[in-house]
Amino acid sequence: MGKPIQLRGQSSRSLQYAASGACMTGVEWFRVEVFAIEAFFAMRLITILNQCHHFRGFVYEGARFSRGERTTIEVQVRPRRGSAVICSGCHRPAAGYDHLGERRFEFIPLWGFLVFLLYRMRRVHCRTCGIVVEEVPWATGKHQLTKVYLQFLAHWARQLSWQETAEAFRTSWEKVCQAVEYVLSWGLEHRTLGPIQAIGGDEIQYAKGHKYLTLV
Repeated sequence: MGKPIQLRGQSSRSLQYAASGACMTGVEWFRVEVFAIEAFFAMRLITILNQCHHFRGFVYEGARFSRGERTTIEVQVRPRRGSAVICSGCHRPAAGYDHLGERRFEFIPLWGFLVFLLYRMRRVHCRTCGIVVEEVPWATGKHQLTKVYLQFLAHWARQLSWQETAEAFRTSWEKVCQAVEYVLSWGLEHRTLGPIQAIGGDEIQYAKGHKYLTLV
């Protein structure tokens, strides 16, 4: 099992001190430099997440490269001690029940690296809803993509074709489609029709035969 990037950085510093009076090979020095770069990268990533994607009740515990894919970064998330668990049904605090397996939530890619938030979802024992999965602020329902990544993909899907958006951010056409559907659903749920007092409709013919455009 690979060490977290922070631990690798600590190992690299201890290696440097230990090697101060000894001769190290080129390969060993290269490994030390790589570990130091990874440690610096992890600290910067956690700092960025705390600045732009911070949520009350949760802590970014550490970051490391995926064991199977070096172009993927995994960020461990844990609940803050003493924080309330929120029921996903009624959106109220509830008593904790147990933990489920670890889930991966895809985040916005950074510097060409795919980023995933890793978190063990908790189940709550709600007096109103029964035993249900907790509500987390970065994702909704069974979506494997974070809310901010869904909004990010939907924004770029307006600038590029869906396939070009998928290729540019190393994702799939289906995920881009999910992002667009998510944003459209949110817009329909939060739209305000109060100022509208009347709606008019008409049709115009734009070609030979029975071809019409409907104007609203």
